Amino acid sequence: MGPRNITSDVHAASLSDPSKFWAHQASQLSWSKAPTSSFKKFPKKLKDGSSHDSWTWFPDGEISTSYNCIDRHVEASHGDNTAIIWDSPVSNSKQKISYAELQKEVATLAGALREEGVQKGDVVLIYMPMIPAALIGIFATIRLGAIHAVVFGGFSAASLAQRIEASQPKVILTASCGIEGAKGPLSYQPMVRGGIEKSPHKPKKTIIFQREQSKWEDVREEKGERLWQSLVKSAKDRGVTAENVAVSSSDGLYIIYTSGTTGLPKGVLREAGGHAVGLNLSIRYLFGIKGPGDVIFTASDIGWVVGHSYIIYAPLLAGATTVLFEGKPVGTPDASTFWRILEEYKVNSLFTAPTALRAIRKEDPDNKFFEETGRRGGLKNLRGLFLAGERSEPSIVQMYDDLLGKHCALNAHVIDNWWSSESGSPMTGLPLIPSTGFSYSDMTGTDPLHIKPGSAGKPMPGFDIRIVDDDGEPVAQGTMGNIVLGTPLAPTGLTTLWNDNERFYKSYLKRFSGRWLDTGDAGIIDDDGYVHIMSRSDDIINVAAHRLSTGAIEQAVSSHPKVTEVAVVSLPDHMKGHVPFAFIAISDPPANLLKELNERVRESIGGIASLSGFIASPGIIPRTRSGKTLRRVLKELLENAVEGKFDKEVSVPATVEDASVVEKAKVAVKEYFTKGEGAKIKAKL
Repeated sequence: MGPRNITSDVHAASLSDPSKFWAHQASQLSWSKAPTSSFKKFPKKLKDGSSHDSWTWFPDGEISTSYNCIDRHVEASHGDNTAIIWDSPVSNSKQKISYAELQKEVATLAGALREEGVQKGDVVLIYMPMIPAALIGIFATIRLGAIHAVVFGGFSAASLAQRIEASQPKVILTASCGIEGAKGPLSYQPMVRGGIEKSPHKPKKTIIFQREQSKWEDVREEKGERLWQSLVKSAKDRGVTAENVAVSSSDGLYIIYTSGTTGLPKGVLREAGGHAVGLNLSIRYLFGIKGPGDVIFTASDIGWVVGHSYIIYAPLLAGATTVLFEGKPVGTPDASTFWRILEEYKVNSLFTAPTALRAIRKEDPDNKFFEETGRRGGLKNLRGLFLAGERSEPSIVQMYDDLLGKHCALNAHVIDNWWSSESGSPMTGLPLIPSTGFSYSDMTGTDPLHIKPGSAGKPMPGFDIRIVDDDGEPVAQGTMGNIVLGTPLAPTGLTTLWNDNERFYKSYLKRFSGRWLDTGDAGIIDDDGYVHIMSRSDDIINVAAHRLSTGAIEQAVSSHPKVTEVAVVSLPDHMKGHVPFAFIAISDPPANLLKELNERVRESIGGIASLSGFIASPGIIPRTRSGKTLRRVLKELLENAVEGKFDKEVSVPATVEDASVVEKAKVAVKEYFTKGEGAKIKAKL
């Protein structure tokens, strides 16, 4: 008996009687104080005296997420089960950590952190590579009732400084280095020290996990720097540990920063109770992980929301095993790495980004490695291959779905799903409840699972997804429009931003006067109820599943003395999905301008944001009469150009200040893609 598509019945139940539905999900966890109600709506005031509807889940409950992820499984006699598998081809290392071992390490580090001054409600910023110490640090933080803010290890000092200033951490947990595939060790020392130096807020302590590949030199104890291993050894020698501290359900568990189109990154605040309840449901219902003995490999980074939810928290809430992978889909050592992991660890669910599959397909166009693994039965445990982070092109979904059908014994499928840092878990997908696995009394249905390549599946429990026009009015089924959400969001969803409810309202609720929460995406819901995500309705660029702000890139580019006016948009890329591309309103650019610009971008944001190219010519950046840059017009010109449709008309709004500027840009784009550097880009695509 294969997986079932029961989304319609379950989704309807989650919206028609949310109190009953989510009370049942909450009962699956252990509470220090059990909630007496599922959610509460209330008005929240703004500075101008007005208010907007707000909400919280399980308002009078108290919970410890670290207890639910670790201790309760040890108490249930599962302490010998593997919690974490660390697989690091870049350091030639492998390690398995049981739940009992994890419990001891977390309790000891929590005790050491408490001695360093970390208390309930404090913020601990975590800037670390994909190593077990990172997860131990995260769980030690929440064991104390503190809040973590994980920053992607590799972000520049300037980006790190922004997040230090915004989150005001008491302590930073870091490592001496990350390892960038074939490039080797990347020292974190200059980024961390530089970030602290650039930030007005100074954390009291910086705790460094020393790695052999590149050590942190000259530990400055007078500046609050401490070696992780020394603190842990001292705590163990003295028998220092810390018990789990329960927090209110509505208290913050973590802050995760997401790029905005303008200004500083937004600090999405995740509430403790709703987060645990929602993830515990989603990993079982959507990802088919039923509990102890199951293994999920989420090929992401702990710096992103996917890593937070499905490397760190959800697998351990279920009592399953999570694979922590330090490497790349290709080059560590080759395109067989993912399939080797599936076979070696008997993985049940693989979660990755389309970018990874594109990279693998480029290195292994005939799927030789996949086929070899499948023929020897290495994929027999796989139940599903999940994709998210960017739009998955139908061709790659269909190709891998066919391969899974050929080599997987469990009727496995490719399942696209759509979500965001704000939602905390998938808003759409198709459930993969194993026939022998987890089910609830209200989860029944008989319709067979049906994959639609190009769609992101159906709405997940608790997410009331609507398509509306620019006035917030519902559009006809199958019509393109703005994708919005009814409130309250499912329990994993954000309820506010860290210390900035004004920005929360302006970013998500103001556009539709509080009636809907704006996702910033555009798309359709078809006649079968499947959601299709078509594009961003703002100006975020999605590079290899990393969401980057055009405004931040433009700020870095415009810091160059030769650049006075710039617009950055996305350009289709055969590997990364999209890459940043700039229009610069200058004449006679210097020969080495691209190199100089990318040096500034790397310094300000990080290498992932590097420009793929630029077009420089005076008067080629169209704007509205109010001064808004028409990036969508420039993006459309580029997309037409890579398809060779240079003379195709583009959609220009009536508010354009000077329509002739669009024509100038069109001419410049055509010249770039026929005579300039763009001809090489076009050839690759």
